[in-house]
Amino acid sequence: MPRPRRKSFLALVSLASAALAAAVVAAPVSSAATAATAAPAAPAAPAAPQASVGKVVGYFTDWGVYDRNYHVKNIETSGSAAKLTHINYAFGNVTNGGCAIGDAYADYQKTYDAAGSVDGVADTWDQPLAGSFNQLKKLKAKHPGLKVIWSFGGWSWSGGFGQAAKNPAAFANSCYNLVNDPRWAGLFDGIDLDWEYPNACGLSCDTSGAAAFKNLMAAVRAKFGSSKLVTAAITADGTNGGKIDAADYAGAAQYVNWYNVMTYDYFGAFAAQGPTAPHSPLTSYAGIPTAGFYSDAAIQKLKSKGVPASKLLLGIGFYGRGWTGVTQSAPGGSATGPAPGKYEQGIEDYKILKSSCPSTGTVAGTAYAKCGSQWWSYDTPSTIGGKISYAKQQGLGGAMVWELSGDTSNGELMTAVAK
Repeated sequence: MPRPRRKSFLALVSLASAALAAAVVAAPVSSAATAATAAPAAPAAPAAPQASVGKVVGYFTDWGVYDRNYHVKNIETSGSAAKLTHINYAFGNVTNGGCAIGDAYADYQKTYDAAGSVDGVADTWDQPLAGSFNQLKKLKAKHPGLKVIWSFGGWSWSGGFGQAAKNPAAFANSCYNLVNDPRWAGLFDGIDLDWEYPNACGLSCDTSGAAAFKNLMAAVRAKFGSSKLVTAAITADGTNGGKIDAADYAGAAQYVNWYNVMTYDYFGAFAAQGPTAPHSPLTSYAGIPTAGFYSDAAIQKLKSKGVPASKLLLGIGFYGRGWTGVTQSAPGGSATGPAPGKYEQGIEDYKILKSSCPSTGTVAGTAYAKCGSQWWSYDTPSTIGGKISYAKQQGLGGAMVWELSGDTSNGELMTAVAK
């Protein structure tokens, strides 16, 4: 069974903002490695045509088919497939300097009966491709405009990017060969790299240097060419000297179709005693625990560095983060630890929270809830509507969702995103 690999625990290293800044500043830059990883220039990626609502990108996780019992068919039955422009399949592994399969059984071996299949046709024992890959091909057949992108890395598997950055061309070749493997030919329309975080700290600390991310993206674009999508999920750390400042996201922007900005997980019960704070604030607010830990700060910082607004997708979480042992209803209260969650302490899906702990207030463009001694923050259809309005006002390219299984069975949150 795969263990959950959430995309971003940005605030894990932010229990004190000074510690975060020190970790980034102290990360050594290897000039030799930087020189060795220089990649040839590649033409800028052509702008992809946008739907009227912009890009609506939803992550589908390979481990969701296990305990969560969330399958590709659920994207269809919830009505979300018709609202998405792109599905990011998470995650492929990054290891030994290249891209690798994340979960062979879930990806292309698991068989589905007629009831579980997107088109109502059961898999046979001898068919060449099964699993979620085959189901995604069936979903694309139903929705010809839908694109599928394979995402590599994530929180648990970003440690492999450091080795990949030593030979970007070899990494790009490996990924190209895997994405275009004949067994699933025609499924994937591109690649998404989820490096947490270049030249900064995530689950482990990377010391590849400030140029490593740009060099890697240049090599991937050169190999994949202009006909394939190349995207990246990036930090939303808006602090001075923080993760956005640690890597050349502006320089790499010419090689990507867009960035998925992970504007969530700013605060949570990884700081077990609190203070309670919304994990995905759109704006700052009085009492925010860390200045610069909010969505607009990240968007403005990226734009100020020269990243085109049209290449920025606002990240929206379909889950909440919460504490227990809380007595104060408003944000800023103390706690005794993480609230219980079905799959992980301190985290719960929206589809559960909307009933178990309904919203009791809003702050900074997102919602929070106090029920008993628990305090949660999460987005609702109403707050998502506000975030989508913000994205349009800022000229952003659309929105990205982490991740589809957190929504209700009738796609309540996805409907709000697509509006």
